[in-house]
Amino acid sequence: MSQQAAPPDLPAEGQEGRPPGVSTTGDQGCRSRRASTAGDQGGRSPRASTAGLRREWQPPFGVDVRLTLSVHRHGGTDPAYRVDAAGAVWRTLLTPDGPGTLRVTADPGPLITGQAWGPGAAWLLDTLPAQLGAHDDLSGFTIRHPIVGELALRYQGLRIGRTARVFEALVPAVLEQKVVGREAHRAWRILLRKYGAPAPGPAPAGMRVFPAPSTWAGIPSWDWHRAGVEGVRARTIIGAAGVAARLEQACELDPAEADRRLRSLPGIGPWTSAEIRQRAVGDADAVSVGDYHLPMVVGWTLAGRITDDAGMLELLAPYAGHRYRVARLIELGGRLPPRRGPRMPVRDYRAF
Repeated sequence: MSQQAAPPDLPAEGQEGRPPGVSTTGDQGCRSRRASTAGDQGGRSPRASTAGLRREWQPPFGVDVRLTLSVHRHGGTDPAYRVDAAGAVWRTLLTPDGPGTLRVTADPGPLITGQAWGPGAAWLLDTLPAQLGAHDDLSGFTIRHPIVGELALRYQGLRIGRTARVFEALVPAVLEQKVVGREAHRAWRILLRKYGAPAPGPAPAGMRVFPAPSTWAGIPSWDWHRAGVEGVRARTIIGAAGVAARLEQACELDPAEADRRLRSLPGIGPWTSAEIRQRAVGDADAVSVGDYHLPMVVGWTLAGRITDDAGMLELLAPYAGHRYRVARLIELGGRLPPRRGPRMPVRDYRAF
């Protein structure tokens, strides 16, 4: 949804919140060590070339690369995400092996081609199938509403992928707490441009790699202020940076324990935990409870009425195990209720 604002899903101090297959924790796609590509769903081992490393992968299912990876885009000028004129998706990540740049294209067949550069290139190609939903299990996903069936058909290339980079999913989620999307995206852009390293390889101009946790922990208060991030969100990110290595272990936990570990941090509530697990762990059941817009859209799409969080959860209950999948489909093509109230304003904290 555009200009999403986060609801109050935090403690009274105001520490958290912003508006948006089955969990597959515990396998190599979520571990910090690099996984082997041998025999991985038809993938070919990365091979060196003058253009970095390259891998071709033919998935055993249909996948829309741009649609699946789009959840990692934070605004139209995200320094860590681009779509070029040829339709290829460029992403940067800070991998366990170091910074890397990834370019993904889909050819007829379907054949997916990944190219990668930098110290993290091999890791990015090893985990490419997981990023595109190789571990997304649709078992038990049964259509309960005609509109969900229509959306599933319209967006049949949507997969719930996972990056296995928990802290890298945490930072933008915290920046999006309780603010509209444009405000959060501006902060993300400013901070990555200043503190992120240039993307390795022939990446589009201006791309940056997510900074290391120690860099986030050392950002001075005036730069948080210039980016429009008030003290509560800044302290949440700094606190998480101090335990970033432990947070990465959430990929190997069952969904309930991963949620508990994330929410044990000050400033991380139900909404932020769900946003992190959707992207880093590939949890297809992680509902963004506390979202500013989502309950309204889910309610209007599935029942023709505006609902709150409780009503949204009731409507999504028949899709247990796949509630995020359904919510994502509704975000992409659901029915919007008529606008009757004012929009949440875009603040400029730097002027405070």
